[in-house]
Amino acid sequence: MTENTGYEVVVVGGGAAGLSAALVLGRSRRRTLVVDAGEPRNAPSAHMQGYLSRDGMSPAEFLAVGRREIARYGVELVRDRVVDATREDADRGGGGGFSVVLAGGRTVRTRQLVVATGLEDELPPVPGLAERFGRDVLHCPYCHGWESRDLPTGVLATSVLSVHQALMVTQWSKDVRLFLHEVGESELTDQDLRRLAAAGVTVVPGEVADVVVTDDRLTGVRLAGGAPGGGSFHAREVLYTAPRAVPRNDLLVRLGAELRETPFGSYPVIDERGLTSVPGLWAAGNASGFAEQVVNAASRGYRAGAAINAELLMADLDESAP
Repeated sequence: MTENTGYEVVVVGGGAAGLSAALVLGRSRRRTLVVDAGEPRNAPSAHMQGYLSRDGMSPAEFLAVGRREIARYGVELVRDRVVDATREDADRGGGGGFSVVLAGGRTVRTRQLVVATGLEDELPPVPGLAERFGRDVLHCPYCHGWESRDLPTGVLATSVLSVHQALMVTQWSKDVRLFLHEVGESELTDQDLRRLAAAGVTVVPGEVADVVVTDDRLTGVRLAGGAPGGGSFHAREVLYTAPRAVPRNDLLVRLGAELRETPFGSYPVIDERGLTSVPGLWAAGNASGFAEQVVNAASRGYRAGAAINAELLMADLDESAP
């Protein structure tokens, strides 16, 4: 079913970035649709931190408040998934419009399209790890460090970048062990070793076989049998790791947006407002980069929403000018 009336803006993704963009657009009296698949990246977390005035709020409550706020300004929100999008030939403002296909069967038209689909965290395949993610298996000390301060802490290395993670974690705990896991001892530089020693981090070579849970609490990790100290148990109450970031960039790829390769995946090339290389196509939040915390994602969405309103206004004025 194709809607001929269409929207001025369709926002794909109902997380912090998407809702923030939609809030600005709704307050700008733009007919806006948010399509939300209901798969927020931070769903496993019981709380979010570091967002001024929202510190400690649960992600679910944060999104519920955001949905209520955009509804006050007439923004529509549907629980659905965008499965395809194509650019239209006609110039409908900002360089062309889009036809957006939803999994539920609707096809809607829009002048501008915001991709705020975020990314997925792909965890190392260590038994028991995924079940604890967001509880006592963590990835961001700024998000969880205060709540887990002074606890026996481990860092599961997935690359040499995990050295940096282990060093950062020492700001919150002085009992830190770096389990090299997927990193060979020879990959650590002399500077890495000096810094780890200065920070008091114990380096544990070998592969981790599994995490140990007792009474629904992480109690430690066990090394693989063939590793140095194979089969040994290391008591830990918190374990940090760096998941592999998998950007949800299918829609951007379909529409021909230029991408840039980073150590954390492929992300669109955007200007300071969030506009991609495709006219009328915007990216915000973790769809635009790996390191966007909730507060940063909301800021990106706000900036994109304001820029889109200006783009639409100027396009309409240019079209109607004598």
